[in-house]
Amino acid sequence: MITHSSSFYTIKIIVDIFTKIIYFPLWWYSRGLVFFVNKLFLFLQTQSKSLALGVWIKNIFTPMYGQKDWQGFLISVFMRFMQIIFRLLIMIFWIIISILLLIFWLTFPFLLIYEIIFQVTNLKFDWLWQLIMNN
Repeated sequence: MITHSSSFYTIKIIVDIFTKIIYFPLWWYSRGLVFFVNKLFLFLQTQSKSLALGVWIKNIFTPMYGQKDWQGFLISVFMRFMQIIFRLLIMIFWIIISILLLIFWLTFPFLLIYEIIFQVTNLKFDWLWQLIMNN
C-alpha cells in the first residue's frame, strides 16, 4: 500500500511535469493550433460583420437619404465606393495581422528552443557576423 508521504508526491509532481513538457509540442501543433485557427477565423468573421462590407457593396447604387436626382446618385455612389475601399483596406489589414499571428504561433516553439540553447550555452556568432560583413 502506498503511503501518503512527501516522496510519493514529489515523484508524482516530477512525473507530471515531465509528461506536460513532452506533451506540449504535440498539443501546440495539434489541438492548440486548431483552437488558435478557430479563434482567428472567429475574429475575422467578427471584423467582417463590424465593417459590413457586404451591406455597402449591396447598396452601392442605392441613393442616400432618398435623393432621386442624378447629383445625389453620383454623390451616393462615390461616397459608398470610398467607404468600400476604406473598409476593404481595414479588412486586409486584419487579415495580414491574423496571418502574422499564425506564423508566430507556428514558429514560437523553435524561437524558444533557439533562445534557450544559445542563452544557456552562451554561444557567440562573431565569426558569422565577420563572414557576412566581409562579403
